[in-house]
Amino acid sequence: MDRPPTHPDPRGFLRRGRRPIGVCIGVIGADPAWWLESARRLDEAGYAGIWAWDHFVSRGDRRTPVLECWTTLAMAAASTRRATVGSFVTNVMNRHPAVLARMVATIHVASGGRAVLGIGIGGHPAEHEAYGIDFPDVPERVARLEEAVEVIRALWTGGPVDLPGRFYALEDAVAHPRPEPPPPIVVGGETAAGARLAARIGDGWTGFSDRFETLVGIFDETLAAAGRRREDVVVLLGVQEGWGAGDALRGSPWVEAPIETLETWRARGADGVVVQARTPADVDALVRAAERW
Repeated sequence: MDRPPTHPDPRGFLRRGRRPIGVCIGVIGADPAWWLESARRLDEAGYAGIWAWDHFVSRGDRRTPVLECWTTLAMAAASTRRATVGSFVTNVMNRHPAVLARMVATIHVASGGRAVLGIGIGGHPAEHEAYGIDFPDVPERVARLEEAVEVIRALWTGGPVDLPGRFYALEDAVAHPRPEPPPPIVVGGETAAGARLAARIGDGWTGFSDRFETLVGIFDETLAAAGRRREDVVVLLGVQEGWGAGDALRGSPWVEAPIETLETWRARGADGVVVQARTPADVDALVRAAERW
């Protein structure tokens, strides 16, 4: 099996905006037209990335509309000019990794190299129950994630690929277009084990603000033990304040003092940040905040 001819620039997507701040626009209860218009506005304002959650059903009422992550990101890539488009984060159980590899590669090439694959083991059993998707225990989901990343990277070489995996077997598999360089794969991990996994297999790691300072040390230690350099990976802070609330950014330091807040977190080990925007008021606040950068 050939290795990719080039490697992703793990931090390159952070330089697509005026500041290394991305925005995860909420997909739960969202109207597609509003979502895409918000992506366009945030791109024009200078945010580095547009991100989407990967959920099929709401954590509340299952009847609440939820936008599908990657089709929404494909439309966002066509509606924006500079910003990265990425998943925050894809549930490894929701799509076969060979299919996911083809989807992300197509968006990456079509957008001029602007895709980022955020991926994790998932954690919302209700959507698996609703859609009849397997939801094995954590050790198996971790094993599936490790193998899925191997499958995705192998297919991004273009193939042909033979991979007799435990969960995902490839035989004489080819995949085009071939992304050169391939998109970064950022592993989401909210626990010590997740941070260690990201350090071993990811081009980066994303962790939430409530445990970030503890987990980033674990990530760095594991990275060094694996013989990997910190400058060859990316660390993203996921801002968790108001997660699941209404206008989550009302009074937030990310709209009141975004540059000072960014520098504080960069000093704590983050290379970039992803803040959430759930409502029109959140998006308006972020656009106004960017005017003061």
